[in-house]
Amino acid sequence: MTVKVWTDVTLLTMSENGTPYGMIKDGAIIARNGMIDWVGKAAALPEITDNARIISCGGKYMTPGLIDCHTHLIYGGNRIDEFEKRLQGASYEDIARGGGGILSTVKATRAADEKSLILSAKKRLRHLQKGGVTTVEIKSGYGLDLETELKMLRAARNIGQDSAIDVVTSFLGAHALPPEFSDDADGYMDYVTDKMLEAVMAENLADSVDAFCENIAFSTDQVERLFTRAQELNLPIKLHAEQLSNSGGAKLAAKYNALSADHLECLDEDGAKAMAAAGMVAVLLPGAFYTLRDNRIPPIDIFRKYKIPMAIASDSNPGSSPVLSLSLMINMASTLFHLTPEESLIGVTRGAAMALGLDDRGILDIGKKADFAIWNISHPAQLAYQLGGNACAGIVKNGESVKF
Repeated sequence: MTVKVWTDVTLLTMSENGTPYGMIKDGAIIARNGMIDWVGKAAALPEITDNARIISCGGKYMTPGLIDCHTHLIYGGNRIDEFEKRLQGASYEDIARGGGGILSTVKATRAADEKSLILSAKKRLRHLQKGGVTTVEIKSGYGLDLETELKMLRAARNIGQDSAIDVVTSFLGAHALPPEFSDDADGYMDYVTDKMLEAVMAENLADSVDAFCENIAFSTDQVERLFTRAQELNLPIKLHAEQLSNSGGAKLAAKYNALSADHLECLDEDGAKAMAAAGMVAVLLPGAFYTLRDNRIPPIDIFRKYKIPMAIASDSNPGSSPVLSLSLMINMASTLFHLTPEESLIGVTRGAAMALGLDDRGILDIGKKADFAIWNISHPAQLAYQLGGNACAGIVKNGESVKF
């Protein structure tokens, strides 16, 4: 039986124990067989009868391992040319309608073999991991045909088996309209629902289903057909919603008891009420907001009013959010979206776990996974304050230190 004890540490448990950040000063934490067995003040440590290994953290801080609950890490090529176009005034919609955007990445991803997709994604994943991430969600959606969507999801599963990080997968076949169905959105949604989804489920490649509900993507009626089938298959639901317009996507997602709606810059109060009633999480993506130079922030005060949990994610992708630092997103959530530093940290721990439907992580508590990030900081708000560098002094996954 493997028992480890971390001492000389300030614990930011992120649990709702009545103190900011769930903080426990002069704390200690015990892990047994990869799970948290005890958390509390070091002075109250129980007697350890097993051959325990004692690990001093040297006065550092510890949080739950960070969770990046919305990424598009697997793709071919890049979209640097579009970045330059946007700097010259082109909008995201202009580029997409001109055949760029998602479709340019689709072309590159279709041409890439599975091995190259795995290798490039692992490099991106390593950057996130060094910044304290122990769980990441990865979406498909750059294939838009059966062969490539399966290839992407297989690559994501491979990474999850081969890395010291948990990978949660989402099937995003309804990401954009491919060239083969350029004039037939309804026909493509039938293809996604009747053929793609069935094949994905047959290989157990997806933990949830996602879609892009927007005026440049799919309507609520079209997305609803996919969600109806996903619900029949007991597959959890997520949705890209209200990023560019108020299309009613959040209300639709709430109707199907979705885990989350993501982006939400254009969400109205009625949509927020529906999310609250359904117990959904609002996933905020400040990297995309920043890269696209948007000027509409998500309705943070409304989320607070209706007690809608907020998660923060990188949205790491080659076009609208080429982000490889969840720590930077903590800063941007505070500076751009006006979250408090505590709210931002909740967003990449407890809130992010909720957005993925994971109740075994996101806080430091008995019975949760022994996934930790250790920080060389002097105050919890430093995680939101600091720009650049890397305050992460190490991570622990399933009770084991991860070497980079």
